[in-house]
Amino acid sequence: MLNQTSVTEFLLLGVTDIQELWPLLFVVFLTLYLINVAGNGAILMIVICDPKLHLPMYFFLGNLSCLDICYSTVTLPKMLENLLSPTKTISFVGCISQLHFFHFLGSTETMLLAVMAFDRFVAICKPLRYTVIMNHQRCTQMAGTVWVIGFFHALLHTIMTSCLNFCGSNHIHHFFCDIKPLLELACGNTELNEWLLNTVTGTIAMGSFCLTFLSYFYIILHLFFKTCSCSMLHKALSTCASHFMVVTLFYVPVLVTYARPSSGSSMDLERVIAIMYTVVTPVLNPLIYTLRNKDVRRALIRAVR
Repeated sequence: MLNQTSVTEFLLLGVTDIQELWPLLFVVFLTLYLINVAGNGAILMIVICDPKLHLPMYFFLGNLSCLDICYSTVTLPKMLENLLSPTKTISFVGCISQLHFFHFLGSTETMLLAVMAFDRFVAICKPLRYTVIMNHQRCTQMAGTVWVIGFFHALLHTIMTSCLNFCGSNHIHHFFCDIKPLLELACGNTELNEWLLNTVTGTIAMGSFCLTFLSYFYIILHLFFKTCSCSMLHKALSTCASHFMVVTLFYVPVLVTYARPSSGSSMDLERVIAIMYTVVTPVLNPLIYTLRNKDVRRALIRAVR
């Protein structure tokens, strides 16, 4: 990969310019990161170790927990370091690497949430065929496919961004290296990069969101027309609503960030939005998807004992 840039490092301007807030933000984000790692790590451990959780739903939950830990680890440690350090630089190679893994893990999680919604659709709407449709081999293939697509999607953006010529300012108006802030600094023509960002990334995000929405929509329809027990209907609707809330908290900020044109005045808003899907959502996922689940709670108790 050829580096045609005179810039050897970038300066990450962080979440805010108000220095008095940096210690408070460090404590808040460090706490959220530790909760994320502990919660998702516990879920991943019990999914692997507990034979009773060797089911398709928990297999995908294990993948999600692994993604959430890695996803936050790509951005948060560097942000925490910059909140305490007077020098907020990141090397060109480090910046491109961060961009790659951020989009790799982010797009993989986007598609995985759609796969998880489809799994719940099959389990609720086609229970007699569930074990046939969602067998171990198919689950492994589906999980492997979203990881591979996510990797090559990120690789496309990584190569295209690394080939740009950066000859001016090296100040990135963000707390991590993302494509849109880097395109703001590029000296050459970035129309192809922006087209790929809006088309490829937009297609993955919108396609996954539509599949997720349709899965939950058909689940709710099925429950209304097929379920006789009001308590079962209320419980199922509550679960679907919680899951869809987390999905919305992840998808909507992503779509707002990448589906609209770049603008220097919108960088502050994009930094706030990015906190939602890089910090908040990974913390909520184990609470919504697993800790509300009776089987997972029992498995956690058995692990503690």
